Amino acid sequence: MRSGFSRRSTGSITGASLTSHGTVAGMGESGLKRAAVVYNPTRVTRSALQPLIDRAAADAGWGETIWFETTLTVPAKVLTREAVRSGVDLVFAAGGDGTVRSVAEGIRDSGAALALLPSGTGNLLARNLKLPINNVTDAIAIAFTGRTRNIDLGIATLSRTDGSIEEHGFLVMAGMGIDADIMANTSEALKKTVGWLAYVDAGIRVLPDARPFRIRYQLDGKPVHSAHVSTILFGNCGTLTGGLEMMPDAIVDDGLLDIAVLQPTGTLGWIDIWRKLRFENGFLRRSSIGRKLISATSGSASTISYLRSAGVTVSLDKPRHVELDGDEFGVVAGVRFAADAGALAVRVR
Repeated sequence: MRSGFSRRSTGSITGASLTSHGTVAGMGESGLKRAAVVYNPTRVTRSALQPLIDRAAADAGWGETIWFETTLTVPAKVLTREAVRSGVDLVFAAGGDGTVRSVAEGIRDSGAALALLPSGTGNLLARNLKLPINNVTDAIAIAFTGRTRNIDLGIATLSRTDGSIEEHGFLVMAGMGIDADIMANTSEALKKTVGWLAYVDAGIRVLPDARPFRIRYQLDGKPVHSAHVSTILFGNCGTLTGGLEMMPDAIVDDGLLDIAVLQPTGTLGWIDIWRKLRFENGFLRRSSIGRKLISATSGSASTISYLRSAGVTVSLDKPRHVELDGDEFGVVAGVRFAADAGALAVRVR
């Protein structure tokens, strides 16, 4: 099950009422800016959050905040669009990476700003933007008093095996291969209990049967290439949980996607990938001496290849699972990934 949903339905919001589908009715405080909070009740508690936001909004001279609770049947994207249509200036995404992604889809190109209250397992966008992870008060203060930064939104156009087409957004990273297979086999119940260790459990079950697969890919304006890969990742940002630098040169507002093609051979190949992510892409890259050491010790063959493009189209010999920001999005026959440049206005320090 994708994050950003709960099993409870919402009843009312501060200063307004909701229909059964979350439609806002009866609001209006002309002349004052307003914020909305779209929250996942399995991740955050409104009773704990509301006093903090109400106080910060009042201090900043904003009007009354409105609240939307996600449910299994009404996702954050739908509620965010309702909030935007009501004229709010700012939308808080309070939940995990799935909630943040869904809110971003709803706020895309609207002019309203996105504020992050990260409350999930990875909280990857907040980490990449250097926003508070464990300090709710600071995160709220940034929302009301920080600056606005326009960043890109990744767009995945999924071609299903039945011929249907779907479009979804992603903020950090999308992928096919071992990463997507792990996401497809991760227990939601275990993730809520032990956090990121649930992915380790899934990896132990997936890796013994993992085999490279053939793809054909075409970067925008370039010829078609083919490759056998274990995983291919498409990144708007480059940093993963634990500080792993999957794509050290990725920039969140350059209008481009960074692409990592993983082609390890055996156990030693995976060890080489781990070394590269932990050391080469991390602290060694940050100094001139470290960069010289990387250059001197790099062989001609690499287990990771990097590409960059505004868009890339991928076709598959056999259908594969695809994941977006750590959520499994089913099986696809092909997919196009692209960057929607500057589509999101995000509140940052």
